[in-house]
Amino acid sequence: MNRRPPPRRPPASSKPPATKPAAPPVFEIEAEVVEGIEEIAAEELRRRFGASVQIGAARRTRTGPVNLPFTFAGNPKQLLKLRTVSALFLVQYVPEPRPRGILANHHFRDLLQQIAAVRAFVPDGSYQTFYLSAAGSDSPELVRLRDALAIQTGLDEAEGEGDLYLRLRRPPDGSEGWEVLIRLTPRPLATRPWRVRNRAGALNATVAHAMVLLTEPTTHDVFVNLGCGSGTLLIERREWGAAMRTVGCDTDPIARDDAAANLAASGYAARIEITDWDARAVPLPDRSADALVADLPFGIRMGAHADNVPLYPAMLAEAARLARDGARLVVITSESRLMESVLARQEAWHLERTLRIGLNGLYPRCYVLRRV
Repeated sequence: MNRRPPPRRPPASSKPPATKPAAPPVFEIEAEVVEGIEEIAAEELRRRFGASVQIGAARRTRTGPVNLPFTFAGNPKQLLKLRTVSALFLVQYVPEPRPRGILANHHFRDLLQQIAAVRAFVPDGSYQTFYLSAAGSDSPELVRLRDALAIQTGLDEAEGEGDLYLRLRRPPDGSEGWEVLIRLTPRPLATRPWRVRNRAGALNATVAHAMVLLTEPTTHDVFVNLGCGSGTLLIERREWGAAMRTVGCDTDPIARDDAAANLAASGYAARIEITDWDARAVPLPDRSADALVADLPFGIRMGAHADNVPLYPAMLAEAARLARDGARLVVITSESRLMESVLARQEAWHLERTLRIGLNGLYPRCYVLRRV
């Protein structure tokens, strides 16, 4: 009986055994976040980058924003995708007792390498100026540091916030030494490139994106922005992703012109509808909206309290007519007493969550409502 010969072993490979890929470098990063949305920003970090981020405890500052420290394993350029973060800084620790120690050959060389890496994230020519923020900035030590930075980077020193923005501070945990923070972009992430019309009272884009996330968006949403102003919420909804329909209404023709310009700059003009509808009488069918948002007039910089008294209940009632069961309405306003009194007198909306937002000295509330 014929027998199949035993299989021959392949010859031994002359190649060296495969090695595991090197682990990505880990960077110390600090995010600057609008007060009140730090939990949303932390969740965006986890959702986008998973185990690559390890987030520390948020730290409030005297000037308003919240600092959110984290480590990131990977290329920091990936972090520029974040939408709920105002600015990002690369943190370099220098274990020296005085600022002049930063100019020691190895510390200054490391700092210049970090600066060069950050500048490579954007096209050549994006950086023209630099600014070093530090206590005692006129001291001889810091003057020498600024002069050295100007020579080595080839950038002009700015009188205010420059393209290359650096901060020098003591470590927040009280340890010895210094930290140099390098902003990862020439302008804060909150300064969106699509905002070519910066209308007075326009909503901060990172807060707008947080509001979009609070609607729990899906790709099949009919998304309605009542009183859309210059289009911030509409653009940030499309920055999140696709929707079945995205429509905003505003009776102010100047606001609609501003929105049209911003939409054109964003590239979403063909996918967002801007209408002249009154937010109190929207010509859409009952229960046709999956998510609604509104940046209501605060009665401070925009609108007047006397006008808001009839507007708020009328707008909430119209939103209730439009909303499908379970749809969310996310509203931001500084008229918290008026808003809460209106909510107490209606039964269509269930208040799920309230966030206190810090915006340029104002503290509006963001209300997350669900249609019952």
